[in-house]
Formats: sequence, C-alpha cells, structure tokens
Amino acid sequence: MKIDLTETTSSKINQALVSARRAIGTPAIGMVLTLVIVTDEENAYDALKSAGDASREHPSRIIAVIKRVSRSPRARRDARLDAEVRVGSDAGTGETVVLRLHGELANHAQSVVLPLLLPDAPVVVWWPEDAPADPAKDPLGALAQRRITDTYSAEHPIEELAVRAATYSPGSTDLAWTRITPWRSMLAAALDQQPAEVIGATVEGESDNPSCELLAMWLADRLGVPVERTLSQGPGLTAVRMETKNGVIVLDRADGSLATLSMQNQPDRAVALKRRDTSELLAEELRRLDPDNTYASAVKFGVDKLHAGGEVTAKPVDSAADKAAEAKAPAAKKAPAKKAASK
Repeated sequence: MKIDLTETTSSKINQALVSARRAIGTPAIGMVLTLVIVTDEENAYDALKSAGDASREHPSRIIAVIKRVSRSPRARRDARLDAEVRVGSDAGTGETVVLRLHGELANHAQSVVLPLLLPDAPVVVWWPEDAPADPAKDPLGALAQRRITDTYSAEHPIEELAVRAATYSPGSTDLAWTRITPWRSMLAAALDQQPAEVIGATVEGESDNPSCELLAMWLADRLGVPVERTLSQGPGLTAVRMETKNGVIVLDRADGSLATLSMQNQPDRAVALKRRDTSELLAEELRRLDPDNTYASAVKFGVDKLHAGGEVTAKPVDSAADKAAEAKAPAAKKAPAKKAASK
C-alpha cells in the first residue's frame, strides 16, 4: 500500500502510517529499529531496494531522506515537505517513508526525521554515498547509535580512509570494512590450523580499493608484522599471502567468487568467497549496534602510510619487556587475528 502526501508535515505522515497499517490489517508494530537513509534521487532506488532486502532479516522502519536541490532563489527560500508512505508488500517486512525536502527545510532534516523515529528502538543512519566528513557530528548522525558510510563510493576512496580515521567515533563503521569480514574469518581460521609465527604478509587487489587497504592495516595491526600492498586487475581483493616460519599461507581469489586456500603440507582447498551485495553487507552491520573496536583500531593504524604499492609497517614495540614477551610466545601472534575476525 502506498500513500502520497504533498506539502505535508511529520504529524500527518505518522497519521498516514497508522491509517495504512489499519487498512491492511496489521495495526501492531513489530519492527526492531529505525534505518535512516540519506541519499539523492539518483541513488534512492538502489538504496531503498537494499534496505528492503535487509529488512527481511531486521524488520525496520526505513526513512529515506532526499534533499531536493532548488534551482531558483525563491524556491530555495521556500520550505516544503513531500512524502511517500509504503506499508505491507511495498515495504518488505516493515514500513518505508520517503521524504523529499525542498528549500530551506533541506538544512533541517533532523527536525522532520525525529518525530518519525520508532519509540524505544535503536536508530541507524546510512549514507550510501556523499557521507559527511564527521558522521557523528552531522545533525542526523547525532540521532543514531550506529552510523554506516561507504568509503568505496567516495571520489577518492583512499584519502577518504584518512578522514574516517580522523573523525572516528564509537558507533561508526564502513561497508568497505564489512566487505572483508569473510576474508578475515578465513585468514584467522587458517592461522588456527597452522600454528606458526607470522613474519610478513602481502595483500593483493585493485588500486583505490579501500577494502584492500583496510585488510592490510588489520593484518599489520593484529599480527604486528610488515604488510606489503601490491596491485592487481581485481575484481576487488584477489589474494593474501602470509609468510610463516612453517611455510606460506595463501588465500587466492582470482575470479571474485571462488577462492583457493593453500598451506604447507596440506592439500589445496576451494572455499566460497563471493563478492556480496549491498543488502547482505547492510544486514551484517544491522546485526550489531555496539562499537566496532576492531574496525577503529584497523582504520587508525597506518592511515598516513597508505600509498599504492607501498608497505604498511608494523607498530614498533615500545619496551624490551614487550620484545621479550613476543620472543617467548611467538604463536600468540595469531590469537588477536582470530578475535578480530569475529564480527
């Protein structure tokens, strides 16, 4: 069921939601969170489709905020709110409200969104593109417990990583980080099967791919070893090689779908490592609403050393006692990687 509202208010939108639920015979609210999508007309369809698919796992009230650009000075002075309410089969398993903000109202989106939030439910804000430099200080981001950006959609993705590191606040995350969850899980599992000290690693993938850089920084941060970043034709991440004292561990995915895991004294194994849709990435992020400290540590590590074909070096050991502890327990280097992979 769809209801179009022109020159409306937040109060009338709430009334339309109640009327729509009654009309289709589902007056009860069974949604677990509010997902606010900040987008534009060009990307609204894809973002709403991904959010609708993700809502099958996380029933949500989806609020799409579209700021319309006014072409004339008079139109920019006028404030108008148009809305579209979708309930039932048109909105997945929850409700969808599409807000189009005209004129001066576009600068005060939080005043429109606030009355539409589900009571006593978490709020997640997602910017599919054009995220603010500091999401936590954005008026809409300040309403949320969780803020999702996508560095991959930025014009300069690698430089954008440095911005994300500088402005990180608990609750912020990035879909570029979510894309490497299967890689981190597989690498941690491989180190469980090959209990040996890791002495170096190489991450191979496309240029200007923030997921490749994040994986390289995660390995350097968690293992405390030098990590080299090399380039390939893609798609995305194509291979990770970890040098250990017992041989080389290689996770190679040349086609973006099926990967091969190779370890010393073990037969090669084929593992599914396909590139996931945005809806799957979004659904993963909605499973957790607490701060992702592993992401925070990875994005802040070595951001200033990011450059194509360069090397992300390990953090220096501060004291002789730390060096002695590492020498006595080399196998312990793999434990942090396993912990970091649990996302």
